[in-house]
Amino acid sequence: MQVEVRGTTLWFDVEGASLVPDGRDMRTRPTLVLLHGGPGSYDHSYFKPWFGALTDVAQVIYLDLRDHGRSSRGEPADWSFDACADDLAAFCAALGIQRPVVLGHSMGGFVALLLAARHPDVAAGLILQSTMARFDLDRLTEGFRREGGDEVARLARLDYSGDREVTDAEWARVYAAFGPRVPDAPTLARRLRNPAVGVTGMARMRRLDLRDQLRRITCPTLVSVGDRDPVTPLEAAREIVDGLAPGVGRLVVVPGAGHFPWLDDDVACFDAIRAFLLEVSPRG
Repeated sequence: MQVEVRGTTLWFDVEGASLVPDGRDMRTRPTLVLLHGGPGSYDHSYFKPWFGALTDVAQVIYLDLRDHGRSSRGEPADWSFDACADDLAAFCAALGIQRPVVLGHSMGGFVALLLAARHPDVAAGLILQSTMARFDLDRLTEGFRREGGDEVARLARLDYSGDREVTDAEWARVYAAFGPRVPDAPTLARRLRNPAVGVTGMARMRRLDLRDQLRRITCPTLVSVGDRDPVTPLEAAREIVDGLAPGVGRLVVVPGAGHFPWLDDDVACFDAIRAFLLEVSPRG
């Protein structure tokens, strides 16, 4: 499905009902909007079929951010995290999605964070999954050193710094250190990528520092991370929680999990999400 917002066309998919029979009444269930990682390298597809498990408690909406996946393409130089956050607010307004919980994974976490800071009335809650508020190359390098050793750390630093594009074989070594389990070849093959936006997005990510936006977030915020995530390690998650206003944030650590924690321990990952959904979402 597609909807036009703010001069672009966003592609989305919906799984699960928002209004369900409950005895003599109809009951509204939470809506969960999923924001994928990237930039330029991922779309919504790697969430499937895993996040369909949450339709037992919520309606799940998969969204391709502007210039990603099946959404329309624009000028790569104009793409930004802020634009995606404003798109999301307009997307919810256009479809009448009221007070969703927004889950941002990796880069999607930047967009979710900015949505809550720039449009505080949109989301009932945030789930910041495997993400960061500030890019820190040294922290990332040490994360890869812990999980993959010195050579993998060197290759990760080269790639994320932009100093040199690593080869496919070198990236395969870095990618293998993302966690005990990572999306497999068939899952990755389903992506529709946009390398031009990847260049713009990575340059913007290297300058990322959203710490000054954290205090503007007022909705309940679940910060979730695997303790073996080298990309957005536990230190990055703690930095987010510490930067939020008192009482807003809470931290959940998934033991033994990497950057894609639902692949490593889907029970622990999804149980925490379910509990948060049912706690913070308006129900009728």
